[in-house]
Amino acid sequence: QVQLLESGGQMVHAGDSLRLSCANIGYTAGNFAMVWFLHAPGKERDFLAAISYSSLTTNYADSVKGRFTISRDNSKNTMYLQMTSLKIEDTTVYFCAARQHPLMSTKISKCDYFGQGTQVPVSP
Repeated sequence: QVQLLESGGQMVHAGDSLRLSCANIGYTAGNFAMVWFLHAPGKERDFLAAISYSSLTTNYADSVKGRFTISRDNSKNTMYLQMTSLKIEDTTVYFCAARQHPLMSTKISKCDYFGQGTQVPVSP
């Protein structure tokens, strides 16, 4: 069973940088593409970034292009989200998800496993 654990969320100020991690601490033998997404209470899940298993392909939501970078280290079974120039409106809970396929998809519905989320409050 794949188990995803996000970490790195903490309170920061607008303009700061922060790196989130998503570790697969369960079954790691598969070639999983992975995704970061947002899910605010009472709202739809919003795609943020995706990366293929090989890291050759990435995709970003327009709102974070140029500010956020998705990456992964398969030797550590960990995916990252480097966030820069954080804005107050970036305040939310960040989730990671894994898809049982090496090619990435921007559709969160194609993911098979989900983490519990890590909160990032951005203050003025």
